[in-house]
Amino acid sequence: MENKEPVYLIGASGHGKVILEIIEEENRTVAGLFDSNPEKKELSGYPVIGNLQQGEYPQNARFIISIGNNKTRKDHTERFDLLYTTAVHPKAAISRRCDVGEGTVIMAGVSVNSDSSIGKHVILNTNCSVDHDCIIEDFVHISPNACLAGNVTVGEGTHIGAGAVIIQGVNVGRWATIGAGAVVLKDVEDHAIVVGNPAKVIRHNH
Repeated sequence: MENKEPVYLIGASGHGKVILEIIEEENRTVAGLFDSNPEKKELSGYPVIGNLQQGEYPQNARFIISIGNNKTRKDHTERFDLLYTTAVHPKAAISRRCDVGEGTVIMAGVSVNSDSSIGKHVILNTNCSVDHDCIIEDFVHISPNACLAGNVTVGEGTHIGAGAVIIQGVNVGRWATIGAGAVVLKDVEDHAIVVGNPAKVIRHNH
C-alpha cells in the first residue's frame, strides 16, 4: 500500500515542517528531505540529504514538493520525473465526493465540500474553506483562513492570500494573486493582482 512507501520532501523550509507533521499524523514514514542549499542538514529531526539531482532514493519512493512558491513547484515537476503522493491532515474535512490530485497538501482545519475538484501540487493551507462544486487547478496556493464560496474556479498557479473571500460563481484566472483579506465579487483575469474590499486590480504580474 502507498502508506507503507517512504516519503521524501523536496524543500527544507518552514512549509516543509508543516508537511512533515502531517505525514507523521498519517502514520507514514518520512525518509528525508532534499534541498539545494548545502548548509541545510536537517529539518525537525529529519535528515536533509542534499541536492535532488545528486541524491539517491528507492525506486518506490513517493515525493511531495514542500515549497510554497507556485512557479517553483511547477518547475520541479517539469524537471524531475518522480512519483508523487498527497498529504492530508486527519483534522481536515474533505468530502468523499471530492477529487484531490497528486502532490497536493491539505493542512489542519481545511474543509472541502461536495463535488469540488482539487488539482495537482495544490496547497490548501490551514483553516481555508472550499465550498461545493469548486474547481482548483494545479499549483494553486490557498492561504490560511481564505474562503471560497460555491462554484468558484481558480486557475493554475494562482495564489489566494490569507483571509481572502471569493463569492459564489466567480472565476479567478491563471497565475493571478488575490491579496490578503481581499473580497472578490467579480471575475479576475489571468495574471491580475487584486487587493481590497471590494477587490480591484492594481497591476499584472507579467
